Amino acid sequence: MNFFNSFINFFKDGGFFLYPLALIFVVGVSIAIERYVYLTRETIRNRGLWDELVPALSTGNFKQVVALTQNSKASIATILNYGVARVASARRRDDIEKAMDESLLEVIPRIEKRTHYLSSLANVGLLIGLLGTIIGLISAFSAVATANPAEKASLLAAAISVAMNNTASGLGVAITLLLSHMFLESKTTSLIDSLEIASVKFLIRSPSGSMSRPAAPQTTAPAARAPTAAARGTI
Repeated sequence: MNFFNSFINFFKDGGFFLYPLALIFVVGVSIAIERYVYLTRETIRNRGLWDELVPALSTGNFKQVVALTQNSKASIATILNYGVARVASARRRDDIEKAMDESLLEVIPRIEKRTHYLSSLANVGLLIGLLGTIIGLISAFSAVATANPAEKASLLAAAISVAMNNTASGLGVAITLLLSHMFLESKTTSLIDSLEIASVKFLIRSPSGSMSRPAAPQTTAPAARAPTAAARGTI
């Protein structure tokens, strides 16, 4: 209860700039929670689907691979669907690789969505805190300049308290959102790396019969002719 009252008093004494800081903090934390839930869910889905796909890929059962990927909403299913669709018609392995690279361009923006907002919100929150600090100090010196000598100390202390509250709030918002951004960036990079590894493993296990380059025609040396009678006579 004492902590709650202290927080309320801290917020009231901070002045106007603590309200936009509070809004930035709420928006940033909401984005961080939503991204964490999404990335965790995608990681679990991809891992579970890949565990089901490994036996089918090892035996070359691409009908089962298609059945599993078409019924899944995981990111890895989207990538493998592009690859499986090209297996039947592709003449070279590069065609399948290009198709899967195209699918990564579709999947990666969904994985990285809104995460970059956290660093921007952290910078904006820090700047708003510093702006509140500067405004508080300006108000402090303006009040001290026209106040009675007996009231100068109390007015200066109150104004500096407002300025320091803004500084502390801006730093708190910035640190929290930057740490969230670092954690989510690491989680995002790990998920994208796992998708790239899965696509490489799929390419290795994909059938090579329909994708191999046509063999060069074999040429046979012409048979040696027997020497003619005229030539034999001259020897």
